[in-house]
Amino acid sequence: MRVAILGCGYVGRELGRQLLERGHEAIGVRRSDDGIERLEGDGIDPIRADLTDPTDLEAVPDVDAVVFAASSGGRDAAAAREIYVEGLETAIGAFGERENPPERLVYTSSTGVYGDHGGDWVDEETPIEPMTEKTEVLAEAERIARETPPEYGFDGTVARYAGLYGPDRYRLERYLEGPVTAGYLNMVHRDDAAGAVRHLLEADRARGEVVQVVDDEPVEKWTFADWLADEAGLERPPKRTKAERLEDDDLSETARRRILASKRCSNARLRELGYELAYPTFREGYREAIAARE
Repeated sequence: MRVAILGCGYVGRELGRQLLERGHEAIGVRRSDDGIERLEGDGIDPIRADLTDPTDLEAVPDVDAVVFAASSGGRDAAAAREIYVEGLETAIGAFGERENPPERLVYTSSTGVYGDHGGDWVDEETPIEPMTEKTEVLAEAERIARETPPEYGFDGTVARYAGLYGPDRYRLERYLEGPVTAGYLNMVHRDDAAGAVRHLLEADRARGEVVQVVDDEPVEKWTFADWLADEAGLERPPKRTKAERLEDDDLSETARRRILASKRCSNARLRELGYELAYPTFREGYREAIAARE
């Protein structure tokens, strides 16, 4: 199987490595030269191309599957629209109009599209309620991915990621130093974010579906912070309620909405599809980071 990973960055590189380990081909597409050498070092075939430019995408050879894993770099909603909506539409058209189009498309989204559910459990059947301009863009992109024109002949799958963590993204000090605001954390280790997509492609599962990619145990932030402190042999950090945090004058409206959003994401469907997590909970996932502090 030959897979083109568009926006081959944090998760994309790991996906490429896993595909290569299993005898597949991986093509990593990046917008700039930054990171190209790292792809080459991983054995991933690198291609520099702007995802919003169909002419650039002509440099990508025919593939069996396309994974759209691009990031807007944490910028505003306008930048997110350029990548997630315009870039995705361009990629679908560029590959769909080929003589040999791919058989699969996987678009990586975010559980942020759910909005606030008062701490209740959510799954793939739960209606989404985006609370920010950026998550509204993500929801629009999900629709585009799942409604690919039938004449293109390939199905779109949405992999809806929880909060990513892993090498270079543990953010330990944020929770060890505090103050920590109340709320739930829904997380997935980078290796499982990549592994879930790789599994869906290899097993040919979830065509036309949304699949929530999250670990087994959503955890309250205070509980998580205390566990980290205990494991690291440090004092437990100070805590803040949501009401206390919302009293801060420096909060943007987007930040306020994020604080108010509360949910627990279920991975039952991912489990049903046969994926086995390498890091089932934060406990396994953070061991390496804690050990590195010693």
